Amino acid sequence: MKKVISVVLAVLFMVPGLVFAGQKEKIAVVAEGKALEAKVSGQPGLSPFILFFDEKGKLIEAIANPAKGAPSAGIAVTDFLASKGVTIAVAGEYGPQIIDVIKNKGIKAVTFKGSVDEAVKKVLKSN
Repeated sequence: MKKVISVVLAVLFMVPGLVFAGQKEKIAVVAEGKALEAKVSGQPGLSPFILFFDEKGKLIEAIANPAKGAPSAGIAVTDFLASKGVTIAVAGEYGPQIIDVIKNKGIKAVTFKGSVDEAVKKVLKSN
């Protein structure tokens, strides 16, 4: 019995996103400001703000990026997003290394250039 449980747990943690099956989506958009009209920021680690939305596109929270200026800010912000239960992250661009980190956390990375509001609408339309 212990072996079966161990195998099941190993499979769950090896397949990104599987643990979150059935979980409602939580969207994070890195932005230049706290308003919906703000521009989506270029890179997650360097973004001044992060805006969080529920699966219906309702703004939950807008905060200053706690990882901005930290060593390895891209990884730090990814860890932060995962700890907040984010399932989809939106940024203007991602570096190749951060994409792997994001995917390994079970987060879908979406690139978008434009306003935060437009980005959330695009994510909701594509899901």
